[in-house]
Amino acid sequence: MDGCMPGISATTLLKQQNIPESFKFYFKRRFAPLVTDGPHLNELVRPRLKIAIVTETWPPEINGVAMSLLQLCKGLQEQGHKILLVRPQQKRECYEFSPHKECLVHAQRIPKYPELQFGWPQYLKVAKAFEDFTPDVVHVVTEGPLGLTALYAARAKQIPVSSGFHSPFQDFSRFFDLAFLLKPIQGYLRWFHNHTQITCVPSQDTEKALRAFGVTCPLSIVGRGVDPKFFSPDFRNEALRERWKAASDTVVMLYVGRLSPEKEIHILIQNYAAMRRVEPRNVKLVIVGSGPDRARLEALDETQEVIFMGSLSGKNLAEAYASADVFVFASQVETFGNVVLEAMASGLPVVAYDYACAHQYIQHGVTGWLSPLGQPATFIQAMRQLSGVKQLRQMGQRARQCVEHDGWQYPVQQMEQALYRVVKEPYMK
Repeated sequence: MDGCMPGISATTLLKQQNIPESFKFYFKRRFAPLVTDGPHLNELVRPRLKIAIVTETWPPEINGVAMSLLQLCKGLQEQGHKILLVRPQQKRECYEFSPHKECLVHAQRIPKYPELQFGWPQYLKVAKAFEDFTPDVVHVVTEGPLGLTALYAARAKQIPVSSGFHSPFQDFSRFFDLAFLLKPIQGYLRWFHNHTQITCVPSQDTEKALRAFGVTCPLSIVGRGVDPKFFSPDFRNEALRERWKAASDTVVMLYVGRLSPEKEIHILIQNYAAMRRVEPRNVKLVIVGSGPDRARLEALDETQEVIFMGSLSGKNLAEAYASADVFVFASQVETFGNVVLEAMASGLPVVAYDYACAHQYIQHGVTGWLSPLGQPATFIQAMRQLSGVKQLRQMGQRARQCVEHDGWQYPVQQMEQALYRVVKEPYMK
């Protein structure tokens, strides 16, 4: 398209391009005779893709990968793309999204993670689904048995493949007495992603981490968003605070997420116990979530005054966020950390390590407190020197202002452009 003469109409220009019949084009707006070059044309015309999404986690499972993927799928569908969803069977259904087609494989619970499951590698079933749907691109979200099966099936049919990197399994291994598997896991992840045309990552930190252990395929950042109407200070619930036995001047510290060793929740509990020895009536710790580490955490000596809420979703989750005063997040192995955005949108300042989502959104001393990675002493100090409720509320208001316009529209556009890069060479020359 480079070198097109000014004044050529859009219709004439499109007729001159070698574009497959399967792509249905539409215009964002009506326009006069086209005066543009290739890059500008991309802003005016968008091919509708047939996208096969392969994932081993999906709502109603509660985790960052599943919830983010749901938002991306909804956004892609709203842009006119058709989606085949390939996933394991679930006992409960997700009613928030209906794909164009679905391929369900048998599911198997993950040891030590009963809330999560992986899909059986049913190659023939997946290959048949691809044959019937004829996707323009296969996007593999998870690198488990189902993801590996989809990779082989797509390559056998010469379908372009993109992938996502969402969970740093190579870092998780040391928290589950599996440090000896670190190099094999890294080797597998390196091989897997290097056999895809592009890997989508949620942050620059994740991009650097993948490059560090040898991923050489193109990487594309697909960020995350938050729904400021769903996560909002408006959902503050004084009755819930009363259940927590939190007075008006009580600082309620909140953690939301998976209860698993790699989240280092024990640091929150130990420091909460130390704070209570000084000011027993002025601080509470509320933990929302479930996972393989819950029983161990509840058995800790320091856990006596900790409030465990279990897994929450919908309005109950929004109320828990909005009814707290500060969000505390001790994890150092996140690819992004969606809960940080949710907390900020809910009007909470955040105590976290200075990387991924926190690095991108938190201004130290203004909307929260950032600690260098690998320096838990600094994180502990930030927890123990929290401001009073009034100042925390002011910081929370500023945190809300920082993210209230960071919805899912831009991440969806980033995802869309990454997929276009994948199909461009074989399909759009």
